[in-house]
This record gives sequence, structure tokens and C-alpha cells, in this order.
Amino acid sequence: MARIAYDRTEAGAFASTRHLGDQEADEWRAAVARHLDPRPGLRLVDLGSGTGSWAKAFSSWFPGIEVTAVEPSAAMRERSVYQPVLAGDDTDIPLTDASADAAWISTVIHHVPDLNATARELRRVLRPGALVLIRSAFAGRHEAITLFRYFPEAIRVLDTYPSVAQVEAAFAGEGFSTVSREQIPQITAASLHEAARTLRRAAHTPLQLITDEEYDNGVHRLRQAALTETGPVIDALDLLVLRRA
Repeated sequence: MARIAYDRTEAGAFASTRHLGDQEADEWRAAVARHLDPRPGLRLVDLGSGTGSWAKAFSSWFPGIEVTAVEPSAAMRERSVYQPVLAGDDTDIPLTDASADAAWISTVIHHVPDLNATARELRRVLRPGALVLIRSAFAGRHEAITLFRYFPEAIRVLDTYPSVAQVEAAFAGEGFSTVSREQIPQITAASLHEAARTLRRAAHTPLQLITDEEYDNGVHRLRQAALTETGPVIDALDLLVLRRA
């Protein structure tokens, strides 16, 4: 399922740097609530749940909903702050047919080798009318993400990711329609200095897939900018919302 092998190194880096606090993720909570109407008893699948930050957040934000976390990497499952986590992936979700009300897919869609197969499997496990909420950086949409300002070489990696149009087309083939496309802001770090101090290459797929020299140059640019720039680092990722027929 992954472009990179999510072993203990990646899982550790992800757990230590990629979890947003409630305040930092407040806009995401509002967006999810706006689209999902997270009522008690709703069953949400967190597909590719990683180290469990979103599954844990949903359970805290929306009391009474049932979150089913699904993750293919054993290292990620071991590190997860949310339990239990089921072993599975985008083509083998360990749920019965029409048993879930929604799916959350955060920074995972670029690891999917066959979007059509993923859409088909989600159609199987979701009930009619269910939503798929995809949080991602998409090809051609790097301008609102600070990382690419200092690591412009990583844009070429991002541009190998699926585009919004490609994801929409694959899901449309399985009967999903587009509900919304929007950018959601988040506080990624309290300052550029903190972003530089806590940066872990293993936590970011685009940084793993550039050369060592390109990475070192980017770190230098980031650290130099952190000497003078102040204020929080605010990024925006896309939220693509699709509905099952």
C-alpha cells in the first residue's frame, strides 16, 4: 500500500512529529463535523490510520461514534495511540459489506497503487449515502504547504501523487460523486524555528524520495529562514469529500 516501507524508523518519526493537537487541528474538526454530522452510533473507518492520531481525535471530538482503525504496517499498529487497530489495507478492509457510515483517509491516497480497486473496496464496506473524506496533498497543489517552500525539489515527488481529478474519476467509476473540494488550514508548528528543530525526514514521503544533497540544502534554507521569521507555521491541505451512491 505504501510508496515507502513504514518500518519502526518511519513509525517513530511519524508518531513524534505528525500528530496535531486539538487547537492545531481545530479547523479539521469543524470541517469533519460540517460534512459528517457525527452522531452517536455512526461507524467511521480510518483507513491507513498510521499511529492513530486521527482515530483518537475523532473518538474524543465526537463522543458516541465508533471508529474502526485499519492499518497495513505492523510498526505503525504497534505505535498507535488508538487501539485496537485492525490489520488491513485499501483493497482488503476487514469489515463486512455495507457496515460503515463513513471513511477517513488522511495523507494516504498517494500510497494507493490502484485507485479503482480502492474505490471498489470502499463501495463494498460503505452503506449507500456514506461519505469518504480524503485529506491529502495532491499533485499540482503545493503552494499552501510550507515544506515545499524550503524543499522545492520535493515538488517533483508531489507531482507523482494522484491529482484531485484522477481521484474523482476513479471513485466516479464506482458510483461516488463529489460533494466538496476545499482547503483546510492547520497550525503545523508554533514557529518556523520549531518546525526546523522537530523536522524528521522519515516522517515525510516527499523528503525521503529526494536526494541527500537536496534534503541537506532544504534543511539549510529552512534553518536560515527560521533565524528571522516569526509566527506560527500555517499550512493548508485539501479535503476532498465523496459520497457513495
